[in-house]
Amino acid sequence: MNIALINYLDKGAYSSTTVEGEDDQLLNFLKQKGLNIEKVIWNDPQVNWENYQLAILKSPWDYFDLIGDFYNWLNFLEEKKIKLLNPIDVVKWNADKHYLNDIQSAGLKVTPSFFISKADQIDLADYFIKFDTKKLIVKPCVSGGAKNTFKVTSENVAEINSKLAMLIKDEDFIVQPFLDEIPESGEWSFIFFNGEFSHALLKKTKTGDFRVQHTFGGTIYPQNPGRKLIDTAKEYVDLFAKGCLYARVDGVMVNNEFTLMELELIEPFLFLNTDPNNYERYYKALQKLI
Repeated sequence: MNIALINYLDKGAYSSTTVEGEDDQLLNFLKQKGLNIEKVIWNDPQVNWENYQLAILKSPWDYFDLIGDFYNWLNFLEEKKIKLLNPIDVVKWNADKHYLNDIQSAGLKVTPSFFISKADQIDLADYFIKFDTKKLIVKPCVSGGAKNTFKVTSENVAEINSKLAMLIKDEDFIVQPFLDEIPESGEWSFIFFNGEFSHALLKKTKTGDFRVQHTFGGTIYPQNPGRKLIDTAKEYVDLFAKGCLYARVDGVMVNNEFTLMELELIEPFLFLNTDPNNYERYYKALQKLI
């Protein structure tokens, strides 16, 4: 079986030596296990997809900038009967943050959210009242890497309203209350391979920032969570990540309850380097799915 480990054409916008290291280390580890696997750029026109029977999404970091092309590529793989991990239908669902409505409807806790489109009259000040908060987070429904993500307060709401009035002509946005628990206590990430818990960590922001991504100065701290917290995170995976090689459950503790921020099923950094056993768990999960 020939396997494509999917990444993207790096133009410097989302580059990170840490991420590049994870991809290379994983690739070398899987090769050492005897797998016939190589890195492939998902939208490289020179790729002969007939050569591959399996594709594994790893770092297609620009998919949200090229979402139409990305959807077409997924359809192409389906037509060619190339198996994708994670599954194509799950990836399409997970690409748009409206998926949070489905998770909430299933009775699981998610960050309160409103979705807005170009058909709506936008005044973000209204959402201070709706959420009973003084701070908001606004971001595109199809996005990643904190692209076009804004922290909104009474001081900058007029400025962000103007920016949003332009941006929303092209795509829908999601509005959420800013969770003070993120800078105060950190954001949890639980990583699962084929539905089984592998490892967890706490991500913290740089002082004065609200973004936990390491590209913005965020730091990570490996954790050993209790069984109850693991089981809570696993509920999201069991219901919405069936057949997935990997899933990352991101959330915060609000009033001592885990609240989901994102269920990452397309291109999450997996923090494999936090424990050498993570690579082996990834490989064993892949073996079962193959």
